[in-house]
Amino acid sequence: MNSTLHITSGDNAGESLANAGLPGEIFVWHDVLYEGPRCPGWPGEDILNARSVFLEEATGGGLDRSLVLATLRRQYDKLSEAAPGVQIVLWFDACLFDQSMLAHILMCLRHRNVRNVELLCVDKFPGVEPFHGLGQLQPDQLASLYGNRRPVTDVEFDFAVKVDGAFAVRDIGVLSELSQLIDAPLPWIPAAVARWLQEQPDSVTGLGRLEALALTAIRDGSDTPSKVFAYVAASDTPPQFWGDTTLWAKINTLAEREPPLVKINGPADRLPQWESDVPLGEFRIQALPNQPLHATAGSRA
Repeated sequence: MNSTLHITSGDNAGESLANAGLPGEIFVWHDVLYEGPRCPGWPGEDILNARSVFLEEATGGGLDRSLVLATLRRQYDKLSEAAPGVQIVLWFDACLFDQSMLAHILMCLRHRNVRNVELLCVDKFPGVEPFHGLGQLQPDQLASLYGNRRPVTDVEFDFAVKVDGAFAVRDIGVLSELSQLIDAPLPWIPAAVARWLQEQPDSVTGLGRLEALALTAIRDGSDTPSKVFAYVAASDTPPQFWGDTTLWAKINTLAEREPPLVKINGPADRLPQWESDVPLGEFRIQALPNQPLHATAGSRA
């Protein structure tokens, strides 16, 4: 008997899908595929180990590398074990986080010669403004979208391989070309790639867009993490690809620059980027006056 495997990103979307009454298993993919050590193609054990170390360090120790490694192995095992009769349905948003993940998963499925794949990419929903992603939708709203799924074509599989390879090696030239495509086989990729390019360090300030928005928020008087989050969310262009973990990392980076651009006051020197016993509400963030912005060695020209 054929069965269905639904793959999505984000625990909120996964929980809503689990309660939507759809046939099959719900599986949530966890990774940040536009950052960290990668390689084109199916990742080997060395890459999985390197990514687990990267994600532990990127979250300031909030994610334990052994837990990350176990999660990554389980995800690729899930794809490897997909039986020929299983129908795979991919549920993804139009944001950078989801589109980089979508390209990677399609690459992996093509590598395993799994072609019985359908796609639901949701970039809007009636009455939900601004729309950032599937995590905003209730189970009945998600269920109403199920009839919109469509088969993934060979052209889309091939395009996903190109996109994932460019992200894996951070090929600025290829990514710049992808960001300017008019009729991309996966039509949400160009805008997502363009947003990734905006996150690369500016040649003048050394800041990416999210860092720059956070710094503006702090300089305008947002002195708590929640206030900074609200300011940046209102200032950024939907769909929002980042969450609090990513934003806290950017604020930590602003505090750790030489010279620092902000100062974090509270029970720790850094904002906690994952589950923590440290109360987030006890932190205060202040802009340091007269700190010049300058590009660093990693800035793009």
